[in-house]
Amino acid sequence: MAGMLDIVALDHVVLRVADMDRALAFYQGILGLEVERRLDIGLVQLRAGASLIDLVAVDSELGRKGGEAPGTNGNTGGHNMDHFCLSLGEFDEADIRNWLTAHGVSVGEVERRYGAGGFGPSLYIPDPDGNTVELKGPPDPA
Repeated sequence: MAGMLDIVALDHVVLRVADMDRALAFYQGILGLEVERRLDIGLVQLRAGASLIDLVAVDSELGRKGGEAPGTNGNTGGHNMDHFCLSLGEFDEADIRNWLTAHGVSVGEVERRYGAGGFGPSLYIPDPDGNTVELKGPPDPA
């Protein structure tokens, strides 16, 4: 592994959207992406080649966790990206946690989450500017 993280791809990005219909008209109608999954918590996952683009309605259960909507209060307001996810070729929790904490990075708990390759282990870390980065291991065996 380069350093201690074996990053192989961008797995997915999660965008907070003010108008889900408008966002879907763009991503489906114009870019031609297909809906892969819809969850009742306000999440629509679109297939973008080997990756996913997740859309979260800002007024949904999940979207409200991200704060105010983007573009409110003039040009300021809430953020429009919830997080992005990097796929790892290997996922050894202890090695990853040790590497990151040795570099002063706060590490979240490992959970099983869905990504472009399916369900697998992942954890969240903050970057220096407060953006959330998900590090996702290989998908669970079939």
